[in-house]
Amino acid sequence: MRYIEGINRKRKITFPEYIDDYITEDSAVRVIDEFVMALDIEELGFEKAIPSEFGRSGYDPRDLLKLYIYGYMNRVTSSRRLEAEATRNIEVIWLLRCLKPDDKTISDFRKNNKEAIPKVFKQFVSMCKDWNLFGMEVVAIDGSKFRASNSKKNNFSDKSLARKIKYIDEKIQKYMDETDANDESEKDIRKPSSEDIKQRIKELTARKETYEKYKNELKEKDISQISTTDPDSRLMAVNNNGVDVCYNVQTVVDSKHCLIVDYDVINNPTDHGQLSKMGKRAKEVFGVEGLKALADKGYYNTADLKECELLNIETYVPKQESSNSIGDKQYYHDKFRYDKEENIYVCPAGQKLYPARIRTLEKVKYRDYKNYRVCKNCEFKDKCTKSDKGRTVSRNFEQELLDKVDERTKSNKDLYKKRQMIVEHPFGTIKRGWGMSYFLTKGLKSVKSETSLAFLAYNMKRVINIVGIRQMIKRLEAIKSLSNLYIHNNPIIWVSRRFCYGKNVLLLNIYP
Repeated sequence: MRYIEGINRKRKITFPEYIDDYITEDSAVRVIDEFVMALDIEELGFEKAIPSEFGRSGYDPRDLLKLYIYGYMNRVTSSRRLEAEATRNIEVIWLLRCLKPDDKTISDFRKNNKEAIPKVFKQFVSMCKDWNLFGMEVVAIDGSKFRASNSKKNNFSDKSLARKIKYIDEKIQKYMDETDANDESEKDIRKPSSEDIKQRIKELTARKETYEKYKNELKEKDISQISTTDPDSRLMAVNNNGVDVCYNVQTVVDSKHCLIVDYDVINNPTDHGQLSKMGKRAKEVFGVEGLKALADKGYYNTADLKECELLNIETYVPKQESSNSIGDKQYYHDKFRYDKEENIYVCPAGQKLYPARIRTLEKVKYRDYKNYRVCKNCEFKDKCTKSDKGRTVSRNFEQELLDKVDERTKSNKDLYKKRQMIVEHPFGTIKRGWGMSYFLTKGLKSVKSETSLAFLAYNMKRVINIVGIRQMIKRLEAIKSLSNLYIHNNPIIWVSRRFCYGKNVLLLNIYP
């Protein structure tokens, strides 16, 4: 038997007459085209949304936006690679109608539309809400570190600068000693000349001056770090106890179809303060009175949990386990029982700890409870504390609220177990599946714009899998056709049903 053979490369063949024939009816690239053409790019604030009357003609922002969405959906995020795709990828050729923008034009589009591109993500979320793709009851909140376009060598802190300056001082002293030394026993061994040594000392001195300048800048601006390539990025702890220069990307994900509701990018390595912020964003998107929010123990923060209660956001967050200095679990903080009527703590040995001073730690008030007289002679003292005086237990002034959250989380374990399945799915898909674990752009605004493209691509792929390509195209075509409709009031109000960010438009429930 013979193998399946291809055609002779020199044989003449007839291609389809229309380029549209190359793209099947159920191709995802048609969804991108329909979605972008339904946007009001002028209202969204895209640069060059209205073509200039003078000068050389530019590219339509819609075409470049289509290219970027297609790129992020297909693991092609570099402007140079997108330029190459425009000449060899038949789907991109169809999408751009044979346009071939260069990498500078592609890159400038993302750079010059930092505020408009995130609005496109919000438009898609709004469309998903109209199509009832959100459950709007339970959301999960989480953050993940994405590497910035800044190496660890170009990140400086007080500690690292002091270490580098000390090393340079030692190196300069070593060179100075070499200049003065004249060891006859090693005269045959090649050594740097006096001119070479002076040049190296000059280079080290210049580097020291740069480091001292960074150190003064840290003090003047009252900041902990300086990143020279991407000034907004920060050194953060990442997986496997490592550190890298990163951004902290926050997401809030709906439980119904694991669609991303909203996101934010911060340069704070911790998640404290983000629970209420992201929960509030989800409430505003959904337009609901109350919401259930799931988060890991990194979000366990007194002020945050209190704010969520005020916003009617029901939180499910496990508390961080607190230990004593000895490490004996029988004498952990949670083994001390609080008696509300007497306002005392009872230790595992049955002794009473009485209220003492009030102190404030990170804007949170605590009251200390202790009984040094009893602790001093307790037979279990060595298992409970290392302090010579005895054990002190601190009680948060908002402890009743924290106890309420703890009890709620413990009694709803089945609901809380869904957290990972909901919120880890987008990060896993984007970082592991698509390989986007780092940012190409620099600066917080640019990074937020890049994040919006990645999350828009994720949501679009999810909706395509949920709704189906043909059905989604029908719905998008219907949206485009819903223009110049009127409301039967006097006077007649004409409404454009294109997506208009930030405006009230006519909403028609035309889908079952």
